[in-house]
This record gives sequence, C-alpha cells and structure tokens, in this order.
Amino acid sequence: MTQEVRGVVARTKDAPVEMETILVPDPGPGEAVVRVQACGVCHTDLHYKLGGISDEFPFLLGHEAAGLVEAVGDGVTEVAPGDFVVLNWRAVCGQCRACKRGRPWYCFDTHNAAQPMTLTDGTPLSPALGIGAFCDKTLVAAGQCTKVDPEAPPGVAGLLGCGVMAGIGAAINTGAVGRGDSVAVIGCGGVGAAAVAGARLAGAARIIAVDLDRRKLESAAGLGATHTVDAGEQDPVETVRKLTGGFGADVVIEAVGRPETYRQAFYARDLAGTLVLVGVPTPDMTLELPMLDVFGRGGSLKSSWYGDCLPSRDFPMLIDLYLQGRLDLDAFVSETIPLEGVEDAFTRMHHGDVLRSVVQL
Repeated sequence: MTQEVRGVVARTKDAPVEMETILVPDPGPGEAVVRVQACGVCHTDLHYKLGGISDEFPFLLGHEAAGLVEAVGDGVTEVAPGDFVVLNWRAVCGQCRACKRGRPWYCFDTHNAAQPMTLTDGTPLSPALGIGAFCDKTLVAAGQCTKVDPEAPPGVAGLLGCGVMAGIGAAINTGAVGRGDSVAVIGCGGVGAAAVAGARLAGAARIIAVDLDRRKLESAAGLGATHTVDAGEQDPVETVRKLTGGFGADVVIEAVGRPETYRQAFYARDLAGTLVLVGVPTPDMTLELPMLDVFGRGGSLKSSWYGDCLPSRDFPMLIDLYLQGRLDLDAFVSETIPLEGVEDAFTRMHHGDVLRSVVQL
C-alpha cells in the first residue's frame, strides 16, 4: 500500500526547499523501502537545488543516509526487513563489461528503483543520486542497500554513503596510498578531510593538508594531517615540495575540482607520483597543461568515482574500523538537525561553517 511521508523537495532552480507530502509505493521486484534514520547534508544536494546537475525538477533531496529496511520486493535476497543499511548510489549490475572483468567498482550500468516516488498530485520526483533520503522513508533498488553492523549510530554510518567514502576511497582505492608514503590533499572540506583520514588509515608517513580556510585545516589536523598549508599565505606547490625533501608528494589528492587547484596538484607531485582528482568540476571548466610536462613527470593521473568503492566490501569494513576506534567518523558531524532545518544547513555549508550537518529522523 502506498505510504505518505514527509520529504524535502527542490521544486525549481535555486528556490528555497519545501517540506512536502511524498507518496512512496510498495517495493516492486528488486526494490526495497527503507525507513531513514539519518541523512547527511552533502554539497551534491546543494548542486541539485541550484540546477547544477540537471534540470529534472522537482528533486527529492538527500542521499547520504542510513536506516532500517522496512519491506522488500520480489526476488530480493541481499537484505531483509529489519536490516540496518547504508544507502549507496551505485548498485552494481554484475553483467556489464566492468563487472565481468572483475572490476565492479567501475560498474557502467548501475541502477536505481524502477518506480517513481511522487507528490500527492502525481508529479514524479527525481531522487537525488537515485536515493532521495531527506524523507521519512524512501524507495531504492535493493542493491543500493548495504547491510552493516547495527551498533554504529545512523548519523555517522550514513556518511559513508557519499562524501566520506569518496575521500577515503580516493586515498586507499584510487591513490593506493601505502605505508610510509607522503600524501598531499588539496581542499579539506568533507571529501578532502576524509581523504586525510584515509591516508592515515593506509599508513602514510606524511600527510599535508592544503586549504584557504583555517577551520578546515584544523579539522584535517584532527583527522591525521601531519602538516597544514594555508594556501592564502603560502604557495602550495613550493610548500609541499619543501615538506617532502624538495621532491613533491607520492600521492596528491585534488578535492576541489578546479583547473587551478588541479595544476597545483600536478606540480606538487613527485616524479612518477600519482594525482587523484576526486573534486567534481563544473561542465564549463577546461584544463591546459604542457604535454612535455605530462610526459616528463610520468606517474599516473587518475579520476576517482565514488572513491572507486565497492559498497558491499568497503562499507562494512569502514564501520568495523569505526567501532574499533580506528576511524573517527564522529569528527565529521558538525551538527544534527531536524528535517525542517535543511535549508539553513545549506547556508552554513555554503559559508564553510560545517563539515557535515546530519538530519536525524
């Protein structure tokens, strides 16, 4: 039976979000209904609201979520009602060329629920990243539900659904940071701060956090950065080189997504080092680099999709590390807010006042 729940909707471009009544259908084949317990307020939600991702309004916002499976449709075997899950936006298909080559974290045919959630007048909603979790309950593909240890608080578990996983994965999976490596992270918002934490987990010997915001640098230091660089006062490239014996870092993670910071990352890298782009650029941005420098410096230039994660592998592992006290997910939660507080949370995010606001339901 279709259920009525509260949800946060962006009706038109750059307009304040509104609380609406959302109709959630019973799960069909391969689908699940999840009662949302917590959902982080991510920059991606703000991009949806501003029309920076698509114009398929109205959007049901929210995607960085954890909750309890309430019901499943036919054919669902991976989760059952009552399971505590973190939602992900890349339910792998198992059949595409990437999956068949044993690289499901690159899956080229990820999927979401087939049925739409709607407004009461029947208007279909576009759920953010195929999730739409700023609501009491949401409908997703069952493959978007990853079962984790229920001892983890929902407010921190849900952060693995996007930004924290993207940053940790950029360091561990894409950048393959190893014991004793030197790592520089340019941009220390939520994703960059998570990359710092990931580099620490991987055993990096020197972790250099670069940002213009002193508050973000302080947060990065708390998560494991051994050095911080205020890019407004110091040249990031020269400072990273000085801190690495004049050579540059083994791995540089660019978590801003701008041409100027990408160039900094490129030149702050040691010869044969690795550059990982995890910051998301806008469609109008272009990059120009001397080809001789690309050739002469060698190494790898990589882009990280969702931290190149495999949710079924990575989410439970990271939750276990949290429960062991080895990964401080609590440090990412700046505040908890009610569902009605999302619009104000966007303002604080825009001003750089928070790493993460988390909606508690």
